[in-house]
Amino acid sequence: MATDIKDTVQAVEAAAVMTLLPARPRLLALGEPTHREETLLEVRNELFRRLVEEEGYRTIAIESDCLRGLVVDDYVTSGTGSLDDVMERGFSHPDLGLGTSAANRELVRWMRAHNAGRPAGEQVRFAGVDGPLEITHAASPRQALTALHGYLAARVDAALLPCTTDTLDRLLGPDDRWTDPAAMTDPARSVGRSAEAGRLRLLADDLMALLDAQTPHLLATTSRDDWERACLYGRTAAGLLRYHAAMADTSPSRMARLCTLRDVMMADNLLAVAARGPALVHAHNSHLQREQSSMRMWEGPVEWWSAGALVSARLGEEYAFVATALGTIRHQGVDTPPPDTLEGLLYALPEDRCLVDAPRLATTLGDPRPAPRVSQWFGYAPLDPAHLAGIDGLVFVKDVART
Repeated sequence: MATDIKDTVQAVEAAAVMTLLPARPRLLALGEPTHREETLLEVRNELFRRLVEEEGYRTIAIESDCLRGLVVDDYVTSGTGSLDDVMERGFSHPDLGLGTSAANRELVRWMRAHNAGRPAGEQVRFAGVDGPLEITHAASPRQALTALHGYLAARVDAALLPCTTDTLDRLLGPDDRWTDPAAMTDPARSVGRSAEAGRLRLLADDLMALLDAQTPHLLATTSRDDWERACLYGRTAAGLLRYHAAMADTSPSRMARLCTLRDVMMADNLLAVAARGPALVHAHNSHLQREQSSMRMWEGPVEWWSAGALVSARLGEEYAFVATALGTIRHQGVDTPPPDTLEGLLYALPEDRCLVDAPRLATTLGDPRPAPRVSQWFGYAPLDPAHLAGIDGLVFVKDVART
């Protein structure tokens, strides 16, 4: 079988990826099947550099807090702050080590060096596409709401504003009301369906309506970047308030709703990134795949449509998904894949890493497909061979070394 599939693989290069696609996509999504592995981030960095240099890509978007990502974007475009400070404040998910990753640090350093001396239109940009969400809690909507209100208050007639900053502050209350980790497993601890939270959802909607209604005036009197940031603040505030309301839900669909709302926030951010021009997106395969995503959680199995599925439905061929699969992660107990699995067939090839034409591979394999691989480590999600038809390309990395 290994010799049958050898003609479906080539080197992992930007030009090779483009040969798999009908046209250059606005969003090229590169998935990963696990987090915290520097090898995969190094592959991402090299692909992004080549996409910038050879294909005109100008943005990289990663699975990190969209508001924190503004700190990174300010640094790479204008040099605001220091690299150390940006790595500390510009990334979320400390459990994934995003801010301490050597590969992420090298990405930010390279982007700043690339942009130095270039006009704004030729600079590369950075974006976080996740919501301000962690495994244990969600952020207070304070930053997003007050930033949106401040942007509008400085530019429109005060009589048009639905509230004052004092009203927002009173309704928000202390931030630790919103960030209580116990609320993730105990809906009764969530503030998301309080009277104050309900009022804030209405105000967020009113502020967004005002932002939309004043768009011609705002674009004539402020920069497009500032307006886009205001839009980001608005959709983040609304998304966070929906998420907090779902945290207070006591129905059996609670966790499925939370997973759905997270990916809806990611999809909205991805569509905003796409509107700016061609971008490379990097996140877990489960957030980028076209198939329905699933996960087993403490409340049982949950299913939801991923950000990639939602964006693909909107953008069509302007969205492309390249998944990643692995052979071994020996330091995590993921050993040589069984030879009758998809990863096992790819592992038998001589290349240490390769790009696979996934639709052609699916045709070559025929039916029945290889057996799904079972990982003994929860942190690695093997690729389901049944999903090959929904993948434009597949990066296979034979061995992931400890770093």
